[in-house]
Amino acid sequence: MSDANDTAPPIRRLIVIGLGLIGGSVALGAKKRGLVKEVYAMNRSADTLEYARDKGIADKTFQSIEEVLEGASDEDLILLGVPVLSLGPVLEQIHKHLEADATITDVGSTKAALVEKARQVWSTLPSNFVPGHPIAGSEKFGVQAANGDLFEEHRVILTPTGAEDEHHLQRVSDLWSGLGAGVDSMTADHHDKVLAATSHLPHVLAFVLVDQLASMEEQTEVLRYAAGGFRDFSRIAGSDPAMWRDIMIANKESISARIEEFESHLNQLKTALRDSSPEQIQEIFERAQKTRNGFLHKSEENK
Repeated sequence: MSDANDTAPPIRRLIVIGLGLIGGSVALGAKKRGLVKEVYAMNRSADTLEYARDKGIADKTFQSIEEVLEGASDEDLILLGVPVLSLGPVLEQIHKHLEADATITDVGSTKAALVEKARQVWSTLPSNFVPGHPIAGSEKFGVQAANGDLFEEHRVILTPTGAEDEHHLQRVSDLWSGLGAGVDSMTADHHDKVLAATSHLPHVLAFVLVDQLASMEEQTEVLRYAAGGFRDFSRIAGSDPAMWRDIMIANKESISARIEEFESHLNQLKTALRDSSPEQIQEIFERAQKTRNGFLHKSEENK
């Protein structure tokens, strides 16, 4: 990316395809901060679109990709907010109907499969495509949970393909910076490995833990006496199951590897318990505590 002062041409129209929590929050934040002149939104649900109009999230709404892309110009930015397994068909529709050199980006939690799909659709990686992933969210989902300040003091990862024109890369970076986020860059493959460990695996553990408790005969009693630790850890199990199902499938290789690593660490603790080894148990816990405290310290420094 070029120098932060070397801004790309402004966005005339933000075109959001898939109006959920993230897409709605980008639209709301961009309008609030004057980053775009208009927001066009496409979603299959008429109720979602009506809500977006009523709340001022979108200026105009459409139920088909062909309609929302009609009249698109080189000054527009297309944000893909659909589930990751729906991104491929959406790219095919964009390739079919988009005539302008509008910037295309996304907010998906997996990147390598998306980049490969773009290569297949265009026969080569398009110069106007800049994959991205905001590291922000909530267990709430849907456009009703949209928050224009959602990205303040959060990170956004861009995974440039190497084929993009500089002004498209800069335009996407400027949008996220304008929304209050810090922007990082890495390869798509590296992104998927990192996120498998830091985001996808924690969601796996939360979903599986709550599912395990739900299957216990003492379920009612267990949940009645669940303390704050359970509420904190299980919060992300309230996330959209369909969205996370798709993420698991799209990044199955990296997530499977992280699960195997976790199983190995869990077995170490299980062995220490069976051997009644308090020293080994405490060593594991102290190592985790040190890592956690170091993370919190760095997070405060980066604010």
